[in-house]
Amino acid sequence: MNTLTIKISPQLESELAAASAQEHLSKSVLVRRALELYLAQRKSGRPFVSALDKAGDLVGCFKGGPRDLASNPAHLEGFGKP
Repeated sequence: MNTLTIKISPQLESELAAASAQEHLSKSVLVRRALELYLAQRKSGRPFVSALDKAGDLVGCFKGGPRDLASNPAHLEGFGKP
């Protein structure tokens, strides 16, 4: 196998190290897989489609209710509790 040296930000290295530990895979394996996926997607001609792209028509489609739940802590009272 060939070796490639790259420069990454400290934040990206930290995220890569965390993913490596979580997945129980080396950083090299994760970077190799990500690069393979990127190149395969690029070759296929299919553009990246985000969740917003797929469900964008649903954003803002509900009427009624508070406009911003974060504006009033009472709206989130009990959230996440069984």
